[in-house]
Formats: sequence, structure tokens, C-alpha cells
Amino acid sequence: MPDRLVGVALVGLPGSGKSTVGRQLARRLQVPFIDSDHVIEQRIGCSIREFFEREGEARFRDVEEEVIDTLTQNGPGVLATGGGTVLRPTNRQALRSRGQVVYLRSTPEEVFRRLRHDVNRPLLQVADPLTRLRDLFAIRDPLYRETAHFVIETGRPSVSSLVNMIMMQLELGGAAPAS
Repeated sequence: MPDRLVGVALVGLPGSGKSTVGRQLARRLQVPFIDSDHVIEQRIGCSIREFFEREGEARFRDVEEEVIDTLTQNGPGVLATGGGTVLRPTNRQALRSRGQVVYLRSTPEEVFRRLRHDVNRPLLQVADPLTRLRDLFAIRDPLYRETAHFVIETGRPSVSSLVNMIMMQLELGGAAPAS
């Protein structure tokens, strides 16, 4: 394992590619990959969507905050966060101070194209998901930027191109050894 590598957290809108890119980035860095949403689902014993409907968003954010606090103290690895993780200042602080944060910046239109048929995203189960994504982007984009050390525009590059861009940023920032 590279000796200068720190943890890397990926933030961005739901559907911006955090899990997909995160898996490949972790493989490339030879570190574990963790998806905070999967850890949360293991902890709550049901899907996030069910928990959201039953307990509400505030209770979900409480659980998410506990999980982020734990996961950001686990050492080297790649962490894909939930789209709303940055809503809480505590999470933004934990992510930013305990590793390198990469914002995978996707426009609401890009995300809508990718997710229009996905029924497992609780925040998008509304009459007009594109407007919902635009609203989420307006609120969250400044928070993602505040949290991130690097911003990567997802646009249309392949997953491997995105991983290469992230690796270059990490190497330039001294967070990963040059390949």
C-alpha cells in the first residue's frame, strides 16, 4: 500500500458516479472501497428509502452523521458518500479534515439523464425529478465546493478517464505517490 495515501471521499449529487468511480479508484489505489449508503442500510436493517418513509429525513441524517464520523476515521480507503451528506456541517468538517475530498460535479440535467428510471432514490420520487435535482443542486453545489479539495466535472468522460483525473489531482496534491 502506498505510504503517503490518505482516505479519499467522493461527494456529489445522487447519480453523479460516486460509487462507480469510487470502486475503480479504490482498485487503482489498492485500498478498500466503502459506500456510506450501504453501511447505513446495514446499520438500519432496511433500505434507505424505507427508513426515509418511516422515520423521516432528519432521523436518517442523524444515522448518516454517526456513520460518516466512524468511516472517516478508518484510515486509507475510498468512501462514496450519499448525495446529502454535506448538508450537515459536522459531516463537511469530518470529511474535509480527515482525508481528501473530491466533488464529482454533474449538472442536474446529466444526473436526470442517468437516473430517470431509477426508483430507489427517495429524493427523486416526485412529480418533477428534474426540477427537484435543480433545487438540490442549487442548495448543495456550494456545500460540495466548500467540502472538496478538488472538483472534477463529470460531463461525458468515461469512468476510467474520471479515475485518471482524480489520480492526477491526488498526485499533484501529494495525497498519492506519482505513478
